[in-house]
Formats: sequence, C-alpha cells, structure tokens
Amino acid sequence: MTQHPAPALHLRPWADEDFPLLEKLLGDPAMTEHLGGPETPEQLAKRQQRYIAFTDPTSTQMFAVLLGAESVGSVGYWETEWRGDTIYEMGWSVLPAFQGQNIGARATLAALDKLRPLALHRFVHAFPSVENPPSNAVCRKAGFTLIEEFQGEYPKGHFMRCNDWRLDLEGEP
Repeated sequence: MTQHPAPALHLRPWADEDFPLLEKLLGDPAMTEHLGGPETPEQLAKRQQRYIAFTDPTSTQMFAVLLGAESVGSVGYWETEWRGDTIYEMGWSVLPAFQGQNIGARATLAALDKLRPLALHRFVHAFPSVENPPSNAVCRKAGFTLIEEFQGEYPKGHFMRCNDWRLDLEGEP
C-alpha cells in the first residue's frame, strides 16, 4: 500500500476569496467561545476589508492557512501598544475539522519566519484565554515564554483571564 504525503502547509496573504473562511472562523459561536462570541455580518465585512488592507508586512499581516489548496485557518500579527512599548501581537484560528493536528503551531512558526527578517520590534506577544488550552499549547510549541496571567478585555466590554506569552525575535528561532 502506497502512502501519500500529507498536503503541505503554507500561508497566503489574506484576499477577497477568504471571506467565507472568515465567516467560519469568527462568525461561529463555537469558534469564538474564547473571544467573546461571534461577530455580526457587519463586523465580519469590516474585518475582511481591514485584513485585505494590511499590505505592510513590517507592521501587520494576516494570512490564510492552507493545507494544499484547502483553506483551514488564519494566522497573523499586528502592531499594538503593550505596557508602554510597541510590540507585535499574534493570533491564529484553525477550523474544527483540522484542530489537533499541530496546524496552529506550524502556521504560527511559518508566520514568525516571515516576520523575523522584517521586524521593527523585538517582541511578539500572544494573549490567549487561560481557559483555551489549545491556544496556550500553540504558544508553548512555537517557543513563546509565559510571562504572566492578567485580566484582559476583548472585545471591548468582554473581560477574561488571559495569559501573556512572549517571544523574543532576536533570540534563536
């Protein structure tokens, strides 16, 4: 019996064709359980336009995560202020059918590889809910260091306990 290799994972900058993926990722109550709930169609449309407008990879970039030709998630980074410093914040999401296959960590590492040679800031942070073990595992697998737990707000008006994970872009990849 011949084994076929698994389809390769790759990242593609966010495009018009990714709106159905965005709807599945951020319009679904189960997918947004740790993010304050699903976004409205209006919020999704605005987010889609923001993602497409991200054209400066030194500050902000969103990617569709593909396995072969199939869109299975998203990963990205963006500049933000954190405790008086400008840093990159990073986030990811993987469709339920593809969770548990290390795709989140692999996609995060691929995005970090794209960011590292362009980076204007030393640190990348991720702020998953303490109640989201898979996202915290992505941070560990991608080489982030757990700094602390804190009270976060996302979206505005929705408070949750978050972990602050940090990766030093000047350290070893």
